[in-house]
Amino acid sequence: MSIPGFSASDLSLARVTLKERFGFDVDVQEAETEVRLSPGDRELALCPAIFWQVEKCSFVVAKTGPAGYRAMFFYSIKDRFGTSKEEYDNLGDCLITLLKVQEKEHERRQQETGIR
Repeated sequence: MSIPGFSASDLSLARVTLKERFGFDVDVQEAETEVRLSPGDRELALCPAIFWQVEKCSFVVAKTGPAGYRAMFFYSIKDRFGTSKEEYDNLGDCLITLLKVQEKEHERRQQETGIR
């Protein structure tokens, strides 16, 4: 199964959403990632993805189907986070949820370290 890449309107939505969250233009890169589409799959599927970094945090949204999206962010390979939902059928919902979860984690880290 070939998964279609992100459209120009998908990329525009991502950029606008990120600018709203961070207050500046974020460089969104297109990439590919390998994803196990179903828990029982033995093989990994090559999926289109978008990737960006803000400060020391990296974000990835993989497109797992014509209207399927999975997202995560990480500070290091050992420090990875996702959302409470494994897959989204709407890119906007996926992005907003990912950014809200990351914002909460960022605030928790600031409180933990006392850095503002």
